[in-house]
Amino acid sequence: MEFKYVVFGIILIAISIIAVLFFLNLKFLLSHGLIYYLIWIIIGAVFLFIAAKSFVQLMDYQRAVIYRFGKFSRVKGPGLTFVLVGVESYSLVDLRVKTIDVPKQDVVTKDRIELSVDTVIYLKVNKDAQSVVNSVVEVEDYVNASCLFVISSIRDVMGSMNLSEIISNIELINAHVKNSLEKISKHWGISVESVEIKDVQIPETVINAMHEEKAAVQQKLARMEKALAHKAEIEAVKEATTNLDDKALAYYYIKAIENMSNGKGNKVFFPAEFTKIADSLTNMVPSKKAELSQEYKDLLKEYIDKSVSKAKKSKK
Repeated sequence: MEFKYVVFGIILIAISIIAVLFFLNLKFLLSHGLIYYLIWIIIGAVFLFIAAKSFVQLMDYQRAVIYRFGKFSRVKGPGLTFVLVGVESYSLVDLRVKTIDVPKQDVVTKDRIELSVDTVIYLKVNKDAQSVVNSVVEVEDYVNASCLFVISSIRDVMGSMNLSEIISNIELINAHVKNSLEKISKHWGISVESVEIKDVQIPETVINAMHEEKAAVQQKLARMEKALAHKAEIEAVKEATTNLDDKALAYYYIKAIENMSNGKGNKVFFPAEFTKIADSLTNMVPSKKAELSQEYKDLLKEYIDKSVSKAKKSKK
């Protein structure tokens, strides 16, 4: 229980007892000249009452800015502080860090997207006497003033940026708003601990569009990679076939026909250039033209017969 309340209770009890005795034994008091002592007792009780009301108990995190007839007098606290009733008044200042939850604000970005921004501010009054005085003399309500300034600053900053810039520069926006608040509040006696954007709510339609755009970019990259791989494959085949002679090409043509005959189909297709390659091979050595021509014809006939036979068996 606070000291002033104890003193106030004692005074009330004393006044009550004196009042009862006064009304019951007024003639007795007058006849014995005790009325003068009673008056002094009442005056003392009133004085003690005023003294009790003039004591203010301040916690360790509290300071009192005291005014005398409306003019600043002193800063007191913590502990028991005397403020003369009727002559002096005081304003109580809290030195603890204040957490200000700024109401959610709708902000329109440079690319005309409406965002909902949730912000929090951390600030406190400095402990030196001049800062304590400025927090109540220089500004009416530094908490509300700081909140309104942060709201306007966030709208100005985000309104000049695109959505992608806002998302990637949240820390820079926080630092910019904090520095701006420190500049305007340097005479308020407060210290800005931090300004943090807790949440930026993006419309669902915009989020879906961003996902679709990202998916399209990924598909484009996949197709580009596939095309590059196909190109590399073609280049490798081209490089591998540069040293093949006509005999080797004829061999691969025949093997391809043989592989085609291994399937379940009943038809065999032959390349149109097959006979031309055979003729070109026979033309390579003029002296043995007839011999090579007959040799390749027999070889082709043998592979063709095998292919046809396999196709008929698979059909059965």
